Amino acid sequence: MTDPDFSASGPLGGFGPEDLLACYARGVFPMAETRDDPRVFIVEPDQRGVIPLDAFHIPSRLRRTVRAEPFDIHIDTAFEAVLDGCAAAQGKDRQDTWINGPIRRLYSALFAMGHVHSIECWRDERLVGGLYGVSLGGAFFGESMFSRERDASKVALVHLVARLRTGGWTLLDAQFLTEHLSQFGALETPQAAYLRRLKPALTVRPDLSALTASLTGVEAVARALAVP
Repeated sequence: MTDPDFSASGPLGGFGPEDLLACYARGVFPMAETRDDPRVFIVEPDQRGVIPLDAFHIPSRLRRTVRAEPFDIHIDTAFEAVLDGCAAAQGKDRQDTWINGPIRRLYSALFAMGHVHSIECWRDERLVGGLYGVSLGGAFFGESMFSRERDASKVALVHLVARLRTGGWTLLDAQFLTEHLSQFGALETPQAAYLRRLKPALTVRPDLSALTASLTGVEAVARALAVP
């Protein structure tokens, strides 16, 4: 996929959604240099960011925010809009993203297959934040998040974790450890150790209905926390 013409040579550049799922099953994932670069490359980091579902942490102020329900939470109702939000520039620290045309087409195809899900925060019928990721077996691979209002992506993450824990998922992959994710208990683990966790997670058959279940803010906090 390093050939400059590879990703632009066809509708999916010769690399389709089934190939993408196979990448996740092997512990690697695709990225692009910028949203304007037509090429796609495969990443296998030496260190992997993971959010332990059994040790998820919610800062006290965020707990109050989630319980207060400042946003309407919807699941899988506006995936393309969430993708747009994640691909857009977000302040001085994020002027560009890795979501290019081929990436958009691949994940849109996976969404149609039921393997990609979006957690959305709405206010007054306007999408103000959210995240999306890939579900394969009992593993959920977080891809990207965005906020147009304070805490919107964080609230979406709490709702995602609540649903993953309820439905029986066992692994939440964050790709890379960031300071932002550290506040939720995210850890960095060697790729070899990550692969040992991934293999059994792929054999799990979670309750997919848990993703779309309606949860209040109070329920989301209680279910997301290992200790209510």
